[in-house]
Amino acid sequence: MVVVFLLVGWIGLKAGLALIATQAQANSELRLVSALKKSNSRLEAQARALNERSTIVRQARALGMVDAGERPYVIVGLNQH
Repeated sequence: MVVVFLLVGWIGLKAGLALIATQAQANSELRLVSALKKSNSRLEAQARALNERSTIVRQARALGMVDAGERPYVIVGLNQH
């Protein structure tokens, strides 16, 4: 009878430890999901901003591009003393 109680106790203890480990893993996974959701939100906002015409025009002008019909000007010699 004692052996049966010890066996049942051992099985219960083993199941309890497995439950605790599973809960810890689940919490870790939930934190990872939360971090990935935040990262995804930031990336979606960045993608929306990069697809806006004003952003595209600003980036193109920073690269020296001009719009169709505009006349480009180059100013030289501003840093001479």
